[in-house]
Amino acid sequence: MTDIAGSATPHLRTEDCHVADLVGLLERERTDVGAYPHAERVEQEVLVYAASTVLDADAGRREERLALEAELAHAWLHGPGIVVVEGALDAEVVDGVTVRFEELIAQQRAEGRAAGDHFAAPGANDRVWGALEKLAVADPHAFVDYYSSPVIALAARAWLGPGYQVTSQVNVVGPGGAGQTVHRDYHLGFTSPEVAAEHPAHVHALSPQLTLQGAVAHGDMPVESGPTLYLPHSQKYPHGFLAYWLPDFQEYFAAHHVQLPLRLGDAVFFNPAVFHAAGSNSTRSTRRMANLLQISSAFGRAMESTDRRRVVEAIYTALLEAAAAGRPDRLLRHAVAASAEGYAFPTNLDRDPPVDGMSPATQAEVVRAALAERAAPAELGRRLAEHEERRRTS
Repeated sequence: MTDIAGSATPHLRTEDCHVADLVGLLERERTDVGAYPHAERVEQEVLVYAASTVLDADAGRREERLALEAELAHAWLHGPGIVVVEGALDAEVVDGVTVRFEELIAQQRAEGRAAGDHFAAPGANDRVWGALEKLAVADPHAFVDYYSSPVIALAARAWLGPGYQVTSQVNVVGPGGAGQTVHRDYHLGFTSPEVAAEHPAHVHALSPQLTLQGAVAHGDMPVESGPTLYLPHSQKYPHGFLAYWLPDFQEYFAAHHVQLPLRLGDAVFFNPAVFHAAGSNSTRSTRRMANLLQISSAFGRAMESTDRRRVVEAIYTALLEAAAAGRPDRLLRHAVAASAEGYAFPTNLDRDPPVDGMSPATQAEVVRAALAERAAPAELGRRLAEHEERRRTS
């Protein structure tokens, strides 16, 4: 694709995804530790920091903290896209939270709720959705000890500024557990390639800057236990949200990824556009547990509060009348887009899991389906109430 200013279309196309372009980019990029004065070393192109360095900067002068934050942001945007902080959280604090996570998993199993994820069938691995809220309710003191971490806070501020929001999911891959296929993450990474292609090119560049991905190791993770596989610098490939679905890109990732072992309490933070995948656990006894942190910008919100269910129910009869009068469906979809919630998240993934894709149904999809069926207003109200109920956290 040519420069957007001189292009006939600002959209990226799957047919323009070529492995040779990604390879050429990666061959030109090298992580220079000299450009990151706070880093301890570079390991397999990944920057590794000592927790003591981060703690000193956080507790020191504002200028020192801001210098480290700028360094980390540069690493995620212009550098390898991945940073490891060794000893990020105190082992005793992590162990205490691990106990709570194991209790939550045991409770899920006892209730017959096998929580799956986007890549593994229910029961294949253990997953605790909404783990941040569940930990807070189960053990407030453990929550405060854990999320008081200066490392998590400094990383979040470095990428997103103040006002960020933390969510987390616990992921456990048991002995023999299969890994994931290569992917990018939230937001565009949770859409199909067809939907991603509908977003203009600048949104492909913007999406990764709205979220910071992180993971805290809740046990030692030797390589054979399957810690995350990465392709450093791949966040710079502009077509990545379309490309990672393609077999030749998946084959290249499988042959050229890097994989760093972690120890209990280590944390990794990365740009969500980095090509990555959880590895397979080839051990006979290690249950690999990580607390996956998804830290979001505070800015992804509308200016005004709007009760969208109320709006939809108010206009639905008018939509039915317009459809009966022959107004084209594409025009009615515009009215639905202006009224209903068109995004699947945030939601309660325990009760509202993805079906046939990476994300659950949106409120707008519920409305469009009802309109297509010419469902009565009372039936739409029932479906909207059911949709709303699935999304509640408690």
